[in-house]
Amino acid sequence: MENVALKPAVQGQDLLTLADVRGAAARIAGQVVRTPTLHSKTLSAITGANIWLKFENLQFTAAYKERGALNALLQLTQEQRERGVIAASAGNHAQGLSYHGTRLGVPVTIVMPKTTPTVKIMQTEAVGGKVVLEGETFDEAYAHARALEEQMGLTFVHPFDDPHVAAGQGTVALEMLEDAPEIDMLVVPIGGGGLLSGMGTAARGIKPDIGLIGVQAELFPSMYAKLKHLDMPCGGDTLAEGIAVKEPGQFTSKVLARIVDDIVLVDEPALESAVALLLQIEKTVVEGAGAAGLAALMTHKERFAGRNVGIVLCGGNIDTRLLANVLLRDLARSGRLGRLRITLQDRPGALFKVVEEFNRYQVNILEVWHQRIFTSLPAKGLTAEIECEARDREQIERLVAGLRAKGYHVEQVELG
Repeated sequence: MENVALKPAVQGQDLLTLADVRGAAARIAGQVVRTPTLHSKTLSAITGANIWLKFENLQFTAAYKERGALNALLQLTQEQRERGVIAASAGNHAQGLSYHGTRLGVPVTIVMPKTTPTVKIMQTEAVGGKVVLEGETFDEAYAHARALEEQMGLTFVHPFDDPHVAAGQGTVALEMLEDAPEIDMLVVPIGGGGLLSGMGTAARGIKPDIGLIGVQAELFPSMYAKLKHLDMPCGGDTLAEGIAVKEPGQFTSKVLARIVDDIVLVDEPALESAVALLLQIEKTVVEGAGAAGLAALMTHKERFAGRNVGIVLCGGNIDTRLLANVLLRDLARSGRLGRLRITLQDRPGALFKVVEEFNRYQVNILEVWHQRIFTSLPAKGLTAEIECEARDREQIERLVAGLRAKGYHVEQVELG
């Protein structure tokens, strides 16, 4: 895909300012976790850039969304507090708003689609939010939330398209540049654009020449397409559901059009690899959106080489089963796991002879499947699929070569 750079204009003072972000920082101080910003020697060596990581996955609700939600809550009038707030969200905004709203004594209603996983409903209710299930899609849930806003006199707190929310998110950049002033570029995930709008505004105010790069999943390039005036499809099953936004914010689009240098896209394998790498190297759990910054550096190494790059690990809410799948798929991509489909004759000792070859090449067998019936082979043939574990890809390739030398028909099942 052609890389079309954006051309930042002068920041509009009527949109969002450094003073707005500093005001938010003073407002929320002591009520959110001041997460660490740490240099990663290993990731720096792998990517060729000097990388600092901002661990927003260590917030109480495991995401940066608390900052913007809290800043918005703290600016409500007394009447608005008493009536309560409402939002449409099936993710981190729901938990951040519910947690701080409950803590401040503000009733919080969250409208979620009926298709929302039960675990997300339970997590939101566990921190005090009242969940209303409505519609099959987020758009339907959003429309219902807006209707309830009018009917019940509630205050709608948008997950990203709100100056108070964006200013709160911008406090992430204040902390990063205070802890690591050598950072000369920020690489930030974009969904609706609230995080980069706030962070970019703060960073430009402190260091006018700092690089600002946004990251979106290839399946959801909504802001990318909007700012580059492209018509691109938007949708699909992405690991980075936290930034899977079809319609970017109107306010945030205006801010980003004036301050961002460029937006890059990352594919699903890159997101999966980044999640796995952060767990293996930094021993930290991130969701797909939280790994988008590192995925961008891994995908576009030449672009960031030698730069002092700050990456936000913006969230750590990932389903444990999904995380397990991501880690196993990463082992398969790296060649540590393999699945071989071997054609055998259905006779005593056939499988034993194959297993001897695995032992000869010191490849560990994890699972074995026999298939006699649903196969195109003759009645006396069978297919054995063997999932195995090795030190590296070369060890499995030596095993495959050895089996073929013995006359076996072997196929390696590739990961899609």
